Order: sequence, then C-alpha cells, then structure tokens
Amino acid sequence: MTIIEPGCTIGVLGGGQLGRMLTLEAKRMGYRVITLDPEPDAPCGQVADAQIVAPYDDREAVVQLGGRSAVVTYEFENVPAASVQWLEAEGRRVCPSSAILAITQNRWREKTFLADLGLGVPRFRAIASVEDGERAAREIGFPAVLKMVCGGYDGKGQTLVRTPEEAQQTLRRWGISESASAQPRAIWEQWVPFVKEVSMIGVRDERGMILTYPLVENTHVDSILDTSLVPARVAPEVEDEARRIVRAIGEHLGIVGVYCVEMFLLGDGHLLVNEIAPRPHNSGHYTLDACVVSQFENHVRAICGLPIVPPQLRSPAVMVNILGDGSGHRLLGVEQVLEDPRVRLHLYGKREARSKRKMGHVTILVEDVSEALGLAHRVRQQLRWG
Repeated sequence: MTIIEPGCTIGVLGGGQLGRMLTLEAKRMGYRVITLDPEPDAPCGQVADAQIVAPYDDREAVVQLGGRSAVVTYEFENVPAASVQWLEAEGRRVCPSSAILAITQNRWREKTFLADLGLGVPRFRAIASVEDGERAAREIGFPAVLKMVCGGYDGKGQTLVRTPEEAQQTLRRWGISESASAQPRAIWEQWVPFVKEVSMIGVRDERGMILTYPLVENTHVDSILDTSLVPARVAPEVEDEARRIVRAIGEHLGIVGVYCVEMFLLGDGHLLVNEIAPRPHNSGHYTLDACVVSQFENHVRAICGLPIVPPQLRSPAVMVNILGDGSGHRLLGVEQVLEDPRVRLHLYGKREARSKRKMGHVTILVEDVSEALGLAHRVRQQLRWG
C-alpha cells in the first residue's frame, strides 16, 4: 500500500468549497496542497499553497498539477474523465480513479451500474432520440424526471415533466432530435413518491476496508440541498439497509476515498438509490463539527494510504446551507448568529452571492432535534444579503 507522508503535496482538481474544506483538513495534518481551477482566487486556492489557473481540459496544466503532487484527487465529478486519464497515463496516483469518474459522472452508466448490482433504483430508460422519449412515456409514464446524462448538479440538467408535450419540449431544448445519437443523451426516470431523502457517507481505503458515517436526513428546495439532519429519524433497519447499500457500492467500484450515496426512502421502508458522488459531499459537512473525524480528514487518510478512522458522532447536528439570493454580496447578521455557541459558521470565500449559489453553511449542535431545527430556522431569518 502506497503511503503519502505528511509534508508531501496533494493535488486537487477543482477549486470550490469542497476543495477548500479538504485543504484545511489536509494542511492541519501537515500536507501541502495545490489546486487547479479556471477561476482565479477560487475558494480552495485561497487556502492552498498554490493554485494553477487553467481550464480542467488544459492538458499541459493538468500534467503540471500531477507533476507537483504526490497524489491527486478531485472535488467534484464534472471534471473531464480524460483529464484524470492523462494523469494516470503519466503514472500519477489519482484517487478515485478515472474509471470510477466515468461511471459516476454519467447518469446512464451510473444507473446501469446500480441496477446490475441488484440495488433498487427508480425505473429508467436511455434517451438518444425523441422516439426513445415517446417509448419511455408509454413504458414508465408520468410524472417523470428527465435528466441529462452528463453535466447536471444542484438541480441543473434535470426537470420534472407531467405531459408528453412537456417531455418533448424538454428533449428538444436539450438538442435531442428525431435521429438517434450514438450514445444516450438523457435518461427518463420514474418519479418516486418518497417519504424522505437520505444519504450516507462511506470511506474505503486501498486494503478494501469500508467505514460508514450515520445516515443523514435531507431536505431539498428547488433541487438544491437546504437542510441536513443527523442522525436521520428512521427505523434502525433502514439505516442497516443503507449501510449495506453503501458498502456494496464501495466494494464493487473499488473506490479509494470518501463517497456519498443519495437515496429515496419509500413508504414501505425500502430504499432506492438516486446518485453516487465519488467525493466528500454537502450532506457530510456536519462531520467537521459533529464527528471525531470529518469526512474530509478520512478522505485525506484514504488517498494517502493512512488508516481510516471509524466515524463517531459526538452530537446530533443540523446543517443549513447559505445560498446567495442576488440582492447583494455582503452577508449581514453574522454577529447575531455567532452569539449562540451552538452555532458553527462556515463561509467559502466566494465574492459574488449569485442567486442559489452555495456561499457557506451553518452547523448547529443541539441534543434535541426539535430545538435544533427551530434554531436553524431562526439562524436563517437572521442571515441576509445586502
């Protein structure tokens, strides 16, 4: 097993908030960090030792990142798989691998992988032409969720359709025509009347050991994560089933590092897998404050060949995302929020608070769940943009 010792450099493809939090944990552990992102002064670049400002498909820049790093990871799955393949071709250590990225960044491949494992997923069909959409409408019906195969996140690249006309308009807007493309351009997915949206963070090391964090209960608004509550308010057997699913996915992917599995909890107690994220995840941000070892530290441990640590929840927690609303770029109300010692504020260093842009999050550590949710509501009212 390859051990990357403290003092060595970790390369990060992507310079967003996940890379920022990963970097802060890595530097606390004695590592140096270099990131590559096209946006100057990116959130990760602000705290890393260096930033390469270049597009993700700039081969020279990607190879430079690899040459300056003992191990490379990525902080979101919309970096080109080809960029990771370039690093691997240069003999660089990349975790997770390009093979895993190729599956998880393509919704058709991802759903097919899950179905082949025998895991529950919403019914789905590949869409390469308008005719495929018409066939899926007959076989699966409405309402349905149309999802672009690649490139979507935080609700982008997906839409709920209720009629054949809405479906056809969406497919044509995405450039899907009568003539079939060589590869699926979208998937038609059954809309699931779920009871709760839940997720679980897993971490796997090179030896094949897999550890899981507690199940998280999530609430989304406009397809963007709004609130996460841990531990999830579910029956013990639901958490056991989620753990089995997460372990099966990690084992069959052969992933090294942290990953997240998003799932739908149905009324009968069964779970359907929605998506896999091969990286630290928004719903795991609570681990920075509520766990002995955060998802970010365990990711550094795994990709550097160090022992991963069983997660221990020190306190129930509620995590609330702070989104921009387009009304200003200064966050007001911080003083009032921080008067309460149970509130932990994390801001990402982004200059422009564009509408629905993730600007930070708040974690609330309170034993009583109802009290925590009430405090989260008050915090949201106190924070505003101006």
